[in-house]
Amino acid sequence: VSGQPYILQTNVYADGNDDREERIYLWFDPTKNFHTYSVLWNLHQIVFMVDWIPIRLYRNHADKGVAYPRWQPMSIKASLWNGDSWATRGGKDKIDWSKGPFIASFRNYKIDACPWNGNPRFCRAESSTNWWNKERYTTLTSTQRRWFKWVRLHHMIYDYCQDNKRFQNNLPKECSLPKY
Repeated sequence: VSGQPYILQTNVYADGNDDREERIYLWFDPTKNFHTYSVLWNLHQIVFMVDWIPIRLYRNHADKGVAYPRWQPMSIKASLWNGDSWATRGGKDKIDWSKGPFIASFRNYKIDACPWNGNPRFCRAESSTNWWNKERYTTLTSTQRRWFKWVRLHHMIYDYCQDNKRFQNNLPKECSLPKY
């Protein structure tokens, strides 16, 4: 196996729900250059981006009964692991372990966040230190929306909101709500 296609999976864990996966084919070879993988996580939305292109959007629809990670301390995790039984086009592509070791590098790792100090009002405030809560970060810009649609149209390979079999024709509530 060549290593391609390169698949990126995201998931959002909220209030005990851990079945909100999406997968895309990357439109580039991630082994050739470094790329910027980022997450904007605020009171309004969680946006996963690759080279500043939004690839995943999870809106805060808590007012409509949709789980959104907002009450508990939060974390972001990035990992590379063997998902060849399910993540690689449904197990079609297997890892050739004889080609190992496999090495991944992370650099310029940066977090700009609101450290928990026991008072949730501080982190929810719109202030100069909490730039991510400002009005301009409540939704995608028109340019970001175009890129987001492009990713979904040309690179999306799995969206839990389309998996009627998995959810037995009872898709999660957010699947019927606006994406942005």
